[in-house]
Amino acid sequence: MSEQDASGTDDADEPAADDAADASPDDEASADGTSAAEWDSLDDVAEDGEGSDDASEDFEAGGDLLDRVASADDEQLANEIASLRMRVDSLESELETREEKAEELESKLARTKADFQNYKKRMKKRREDEKQRATEDLVERLLDVRDNLKRALEQDEGADIRDGIEATLRQFDEELRQENVTEIEPEPGQDVDPQRHEVLLRVESDQPAGTIAEVHRPGYEMADKVIRTAQVTVSEE
Repeated sequence: MSEQDASGTDDADEPAADDAADASPDDEASADGTSAAEWDSLDDVAEDGEGSDDASEDFEAGGDLLDRVASADDEQLANEIASLRMRVDSLESELETREEKAEELESKLARTKADFQNYKKRMKKRREDEKQRATEDLVERLLDVRDNLKRALEQDEGADIRDGIEATLRQFDEELRQENVTEIEPEPGQDVDPQRHEVLLRVESDQPAGTIAEVHRPGYEMADKVIRTAQVTVSEE
């Protein structure tokens, strides 16, 4: 081979070498099968290697914090559960106490009602007994009045019994007085009291019109309560 050929061959190879030297990384990536984007990503990873280590440390620290928080929450939850259990126990105990108190009050109320009913029965019987004794006492005193009237009638027909009758009347009035019984006998000319007077009829009279003309039958009141109205006539208008 001649020198020219050899030289030509070298010259021919030099552009190829230059082309290879000037080839871009993309061409090199293509040569080994790795794309340019992948190379860029690897470069970024290489550059960020130190930052990735920091992120890993932060993650581990965060995990520890979560563990601590979770542990704290469990403890708090346990405390809350224990507190609620104590509260439930306290409420159950209070409810039981109140139920016992309610039963005690119901029992006491039942006894009180029974005692009150017995008291009413005793008071009713006592009033009846007192009324009976009062009636017996009054009848006993009236029997003395009857005895006096009977003795007056047993006198001789020609005897004057007026004194005896008057004495008996005074005795009878005294018995009424002891029972707080007073006579209702209004004077002529007084106004009519519908609560104490019963008008029988209207008559001609010298009394003012509409006033009492005459008492036909006296009335009686006991302890300010009218037990019998007085029967009267009223002057015509």
